[in-house]
Amino acid sequence: MKSFLAVLLVALIATTATAFTGTPLQLTRSTTASRASGSSSLVMRERACDLLGKTANRKARVVTFSHRRIHKVQEVNLQWKRFYSDELGRRVRLRLSTKGIKTVNKYGSIDAAAKKFGVDLAKF
Repeated sequence: MKSFLAVLLVALIATTATAFTGTPLQLTRSTTASRASGSSSLVMRERACDLLGKTANRKARVVTFSHRRIHKVQEVNLQWKRFYSDELGRRVRLRLSTKGIKTVNKYGSIDAAAKKFGVDLAKF
């Protein structure tokens, strides 16, 4: 009886110790099972140019008539654009800033611009 109570006491101490160590809770649902069931595989992307890497200006300020300075975010003008890649032999769909589109036009092709800025077009 004493050994049973000792084992029970050790088990109780072990469970209370693990309850307060901060171990993450395991969920039964996996991500692969949810995708196989037909749910959306939408992934949120950062608002950045795929070619140049331009992101939002978070330090912009608006000065009002009373001269108060209010912070605002200047977002990047991003456009979805399709270009034909001669190296891949297919079209690639990129999210480019308008400056990025001008850069592609300057270099003549998306392949030359991607090579210049070190972008792997096979990912797109």
